[in-house]
Amino acid sequence: MAVVLIGTLDTKGEELDFAREIIEAHDIDVHLIDVGVMEDPDIEPDTSAHEVAEAAGTSLEHLREEADRGEAIETMGDGAAAIASRLHDDGILEGVVGLGGSGNTSIATTAMRALPVGIPKLMVSTMASGDTEPYVGAKDVMMLYSVADIEGLNQLSRRVISNAALAMVGMVANEPDISISEKPTVGITMFGVTTPCVHTAREYLESEGYETIVFHATGTGGRAMEELVRQGLIDGVLDITTTEWADELVGGVLSAGETRLDAAAETGIPQVVSVGALDMVNFGPRDSVPDAFEDRKFHIHNPQVTLMRTTPEENAELGEIIAGKLNAATGPTALFLPLGGVSIIDVEGEDFYDPEADSRLFDALRENLDDDVELVELDAAINDDEFATATATKLDEYLRTADGGR
Repeated sequence: MAVVLIGTLDTKGEELDFAREIIEAHDIDVHLIDVGVMEDPDIEPDTSAHEVAEAAGTSLEHLREEADRGEAIETMGDGAAAIASRLHDDGILEGVVGLGGSGNTSIATTAMRALPVGIPKLMVSTMASGDTEPYVGAKDVMMLYSVADIEGLNQLSRRVISNAALAMVGMVANEPDISISEKPTVGITMFGVTTPCVHTAREYLESEGYETIVFHATGTGGRAMEELVRQGLIDGVLDITTTEWADELVGGVLSAGETRLDAAAETGIPQVVSVGALDMVNFGPRDSVPDAFEDRKFHIHNPQVTLMRTTPEENAELGEIIAGKLNAATGPTALFLPLGGVSIIDVEGEDFYDPEADSRLFDALRENLDDDVELVELDAAINDDEFATATATKLDEYLRTADGGR
């Protein structure tokens, strides 16, 4: 077993060797992967840059001849991901550390995101104080801001690199005292405006013997759940909050991408889906909303989050999209419609109450949904206990049937 250390030895050799020495001083092996492209290193890696390029289907000589930095970073990231995955599959990789600026941050975190959740992943980066979403994605990647550039060893860089190396030592040298549940696992999606529904449904499912994992439907949350479904770590999905599709369609900041709702459908696990928070598109502070939306209805959720009401036309299109996704399901699937409102602010007297917009959403779903998808309509708001319990009960029914009655 070893800690994998990823970096560009042609520019960060001294710093990477320093990190390796600290880790090895604690009787932990280090597997050093060189992803530097421009020059051959003075330090001997365990996996050379030539091998990394070959793992990505090309050669280091080609990358040097092309001298295209963008291509080189993407290629070496793909190669490092392939090698890290292979080391993990072979039982060698115990944790991953990366050191670098923007280039190696992109390369090393590409490799980290290819690994399962739970493997320690730590990136020391000059980019860690900015927008880290492109590097972290939907995985448990930890990022430590280097404060100064990683260029030579000094009193500051030594301390930061030492902290990172020792943090990794602590993670791989100590087995966490965590019991592994044998209960079937249910993934649930939630937003602040669907929290009461999820709380009630979660309590019901846990009382019936399930373990639940709740995902905040902020784009990365939806992607994380989809990925864990594909990994086989989730047995059923209670997809209460499909709001990320509103952001994908309209251009909000919390989109989970066009593959949202695909994983459960393709893997065939039981899913119960609803239309939680499809009354809203998410933006940052009010002054960050694009000018094209100035005539729309807004709700200031907090100083950092501005919600915009979806229109009847957008809701009709969302209904068509979601129906199409559910029609592709290969396993038991139900769609629950809360006719009394799709969020806590889409009920009578609240800011986003709009019966016409909701009706367009519901009608589009009714018109486009195949008979294979079970459609359940309740004269209740999404956060009513009646609605929450009904969705959880249906998923429990599906899971018990799939498991032979448990």
